[in-house]
Amino acid sequence: MNKYARLITILVATLAFAGNATAQGRDMPEGATVVEGLDKGRYLGTWYEIARYDFAFEKNLSDTTATYALRDDGKIAVTNRGYNYVKGKWTEARAKARFRGSDDVGALEVSFFGPFYAAYNIIALDPEYRYALVAGDSTKYLWILSRTTDIPDDVKAEYLAIAEGLGYDLTAMVWVEHTRH
Repeated sequence: MNKYARLITILVATLAFAGNATAQGRDMPEGATVVEGLDKGRYLGTWYEIARYDFAFEKNLSDTTATYALRDDGKIAVTNRGYNYVKGKWTEARAKARFRGSDDVGALEVSFFGPFYAAYNIIALDPEYRYALVAGDSTKYLWILSRTTDIPDDVKAEYLAIAEGLGYDLTAMVWVEHTRH
């Protein structure tokens, strides 16, 4: 796929992602609640993607990470990185995130392309900021994140139970391999 075709694909996917939230009139799956009392500074840094719902941006990626850093304008710089095992090379996407309200509530929105934002909802977070469950605007987007490349079975079970309770199809989860550094 040439650079122009890839840009068009990203634009269409971004518009569909952003449009889905608008069409539904809400910014998270029905029944979901976001984390309150969030310490933005503790959430920053690198997170390893343990599992996800697959979609165009992350198709064929392993070893995926998301790194969050505070920008000078108060927004959050987002760098997503992963290894495309089909193409045999690393890929990286940069974005910006902002809180939809108070910065101590886990309701954010992320933009990878221009003025189009998609929901990023932290719906579970352990007290030590080691593990997080993040939902998009619907049951089409879900991520399990960890500060390391694995997650304890009890946390995994808890997060999967939360997701299932919200209507996620757990058989659609992609479990991410982390074998490269």
